[in-house]
Amino acid sequence: MRGFRRLIIPYLIWGVIFILIPMLMIVFYAFVEKGNSVLTMRFTLDNFLRFFEDSIFIEVLLRSLKIAFITTIICILIGYPTAYIIAKLKPASQNICVLLITLPMWINMLVRTYAWRGILLESGLSPEMKVYIGMVYNFLPFMVVQIYTTLSKMNKDYLIAATDLGCNSRQAFMKVTLPLSIPGIISGITLVFLPAVSSFFIPKLLGGGSFVLIGNLIETYFLTAGDWNFGAAISLIMTIVILISMFITKRFDHEKEVDNA
Repeated sequence: MRGFRRLIIPYLIWGVIFILIPMLMIVFYAFVEKGNSVLTMRFTLDNFLRFFEDSIFIEVLLRSLKIAFITTIICILIGYPTAYIIAKLKPASQNICVLLITLPMWINMLVRTYAWRGILLESGLSPEMKVYIGMVYNFLPFMVVQIYTTLSKMNKDYLIAATDLGCNSRQAFMKVTLPLSIPGIISGITLVFLPAVSSFFIPKLLGGGSFVLIGNLIETYFLTAGDWNFGAAISLIMTIVILISMFITKRFDHEKEVDNA
């Protein structure tokens, strides 16, 4: 057993180097003044005050949350019926449909977004609409797969019991199928909302530079302006927003499990 425990060591090393240390660096830069050396560093909250005192930054944050929220809603509205139909097919047909949905994900997301940039170049759509199309296209498979997985594992005996108790198909769906599929919806929301709210290259490529989200701000202050301290502060604020979103979805999922029990 001890030999198997040693297998986790490479993953721990990877996590420390590529997750823990970068996060600690972000926290460090966010709380120190710009231009300080190691010997003269001064801790400050000015980077955070700068963000919350400027209405432009708040507007960008709210816009990012709005885009991510609407993208998630659209993915649910499209993804749930799609997953439901697939779950009703024969097993062989289900495998083919899931393969067709996940097949585009085998191609790098950046390449797929560049392809949509060429498709929408002369479409006449607004930058915001182009961003929505890119967001939904890239993140919809995550929603479909999560909901489909939950529906395909659902015990069909519950539907038979509901029918025996006098429920029609609509009532059986509302009272049995939909409540039991909530965990898949919650997982889909997590996999769509979190990357959508922090995405930066989709609005950059499809928005034509005129549609700025919080991810674009972080990229600009790190790579263009060279203000790592303010960029780190924005990143930390975004991290807190994401953690709060994860807590809310987990709490909702836990409450649904308690109700179902």
